[in-house]
Amino acid sequence: MTEAAARTTAIMDEKDPELSPEQPSARSRRARWGVRLAAVACVGWLVVVVLHHLLSARTYVWGPVDLLPPIAWAAVPVLLLPVAWLARPMRGRLVGAALLALVLGLGYSGINFATVFHTPPPAPADAVKVVTWNTEYWDQDRRNGGEQRTTTGQFYDFLREMDADVYMLHEYANVDDSLVDIFAQAYEIDQTAQLKAAFPGYTIVREGRNVTLTRLPVVGHAWLDSQPYLPDDLKPVPPALVDRPLFYTSQALRTDIRVNGQVVSFYNSHVFQPPVRMLLLRSDDDRNMFEIDRFNFEIRQASYQAIAADLDKNPNRAVMAGDLNTSPSMNLLDMVSDRLVDQSRALSSLYPVTWPVGDKPRMWRIDWLFTTPDIKVHSYDLTLPKGLSDHKAQQFVISAP
Repeated sequence: MTEAAARTTAIMDEKDPELSPEQPSARSRRARWGVRLAAVACVGWLVVVVLHHLLSARTYVWGPVDLLPPIAWAAVPVLLLPVAWLARPMRGRLVGAALLALVLGLGYSGINFATVFHTPPPAPADAVKVVTWNTEYWDQDRRNGGEQRTTTGQFYDFLREMDADVYMLHEYANVDDSLVDIFAQAYEIDQTAQLKAAFPGYTIVREGRNVTLTRLPVVGHAWLDSQPYLPDDLKPVPPALVDRPLFYTSQALRTDIRVNGQVVSFYNSHVFQPPVRMLLLRSDDDRNMFEIDRFNFEIRQASYQAIAADLDKNPNRAVMAGDLNTSPSMNLLDMVSDRLVDQSRALSSLYPVTWPVGDKPRMWRIDWLFTTPDIKVHSYDLTLPKGLSDHKAQQFVISAP
């Protein structure tokens, strides 16, 4: 070997730290892991969306996914798009997966696109104002650590200020959370005297925990029985509710009211709670969280079935409104009767939310308005409850031409 060749070989044998083979190898491994994580995120979310289409409202086990904030079904795939774009070896496939998840999930997102294109018709002189509201256990301040911050006077003042022709109010009861038996917790109250004093000239219709007040003529009323639609093991009324069985068997009150010369059936609806306990991994002393959420699942399905069955045989125009404890991301909304149309387009908000009102972020809409197509909705607003409840009140103006 010549002296020049030896020097060249010696130089090549020297290890330049900047050209060390270990560093490109480490970067390569990190890049491969990044691509893998991007693939898991994009494909995994797509799988969740597909499973949601298949399982929501079909099994209570899927309940925690039902409880995701609806906006997540649009936000997550949008956030995944730049992640997919950076995964160069699989960029096309992962971007495609994120876009497909966005398309499949957009209908669950709660984004009210229809409001952009819809202008409610002007209200005629004989239009009727309606309020529906979950009172959070009727004048019982439960959000302030037991400290009473609102008064009965403020409660009734809030109702009167809305000046509605028809009020559909929920949770006409009080609750004692200290009781172990959850069925014993809600107990009956009697504020008939206060209601009559606050709303002179109104007819008061009350069944179970729902109250409908109206200054328009009442033609008839009935509570809807969800018991026939429950599984056999859940049909018996729990012992703690034998003296107030409608707290268990009925989640809707139908009141037929004459509006603009037409009989309109108002369905004051408060569907049972969603599977919050499973999400919190919380049980009761006498039942585990899976038993609790199976019960919640079954009684909610039964409530929708009872309302749909009544609407199928009801020739009247109809308004169904209230706290359905159902967000836009739940397939449970598919159980709403085919006779009804969603009136969300009349809202001005692009992302309407109704719960929870208070210190927590408001991310869910679980209060709804549905009507038959022959009911005109001239305005539709969501009103903060001035610290009186964890739900916004729904106010809307309708006519029955």
